[in-house]
Amino acid sequence: MSTFHSGFAALIGRPNVGKSTLMNRLVGQKIAITSDKPQTTRNRIRTVYTDEEAQIIFLDTPGIHKAKNKLGEYMVGVAERTLGEVDVILWLVEPTTYIGAGEQHIIQCLRSVQTPVVLVINKVDTVAKEEILRFIDAYRQACALQEIVPVSALAGTNTDELLKVIKKYLPQGPRYYDEDTVTDQPMRQIAAELIREKALKCLNDEIPHGIAVVIESMKERKNGLYDIEATVICERSSHKGIIIGKQGSMLKKIGSAARYEIEALMGTKVNLQLWVKVRKEWRDNELYLKNYGYRDET
Repeated sequence: MSTFHSGFAALIGRPNVGKSTLMNRLVGQKIAITSDKPQTTRNRIRTVYTDEEAQIIFLDTPGIHKAKNKLGEYMVGVAERTLGEVDVILWLVEPTTYIGAGEQHIIQCLRSVQTPVVLVINKVDTVAKEEILRFIDAYRQACALQEIVPVSALAGTNTDELLKVIKKYLPQGPRYYDEDTVTDQPMRQIAAELIREKALKCLNDEIPHGIAVVIESMKERKNGLYDIEATVICERSSHKGIIIGKQGSMLKKIGSAARYEIEALMGTKVNLQLWVKVRKEWRDNELYLKNYGYRDET
């Protein structure tokens, strides 16, 4: 009988390189929210992949970037602390030979840990195949890497190969979670994140990153339907008007899109009610950050 392996894999990289998309692809279900805006992931999201050979617990970290406020400092701290706590690091980059300041900062962080590093070159479906070797060479010269795996998280290209590579670095161990578990995140947190994702997508560039979502209540009726009440937090009164929209049209659009995905994930009907509140400069207020779920894990 073959031995079972289990362990932890951290996904790191600059904002917007596709970490959440890759994690969703690997576990086969949407757990982390995705957006074309940077810094979409704010907390460390834990998801689980299980097959006959191994169990991989993925930690999708916020993008490592230069922090501009307390929320940014919290996000970068979460990402950087994760590096020494896992069995293997998956460092996601975009397909290019240019290694900019953001990547150089990550290289410095990686030099301070002993954890094996697998470079994952994402979005390879956007470049010619012969170009990929040049990208591999550029990164191989810049940093000590155990493996380099080119993938497309969006198309699913080469993700099976990446799973094989990850398994090589996992120690023998038990199943930490039963085989049906895909995340240890509470449903309230996932629902809040899905609402925030839909707000980011519906609002396009009209509202910057200064929104948070708080689930005020989540109750199940006898017939199985869930009543969810949530508040969208923004930083300015002018933003509140944009989020609500003319005669509530934008808030209705956000709620409808979020409800569809929450229902799909929960497998039941949902009655979703949304409100909007202004909390000026909440991203620099430690009390607000804690209240909205951005708690330091140290």
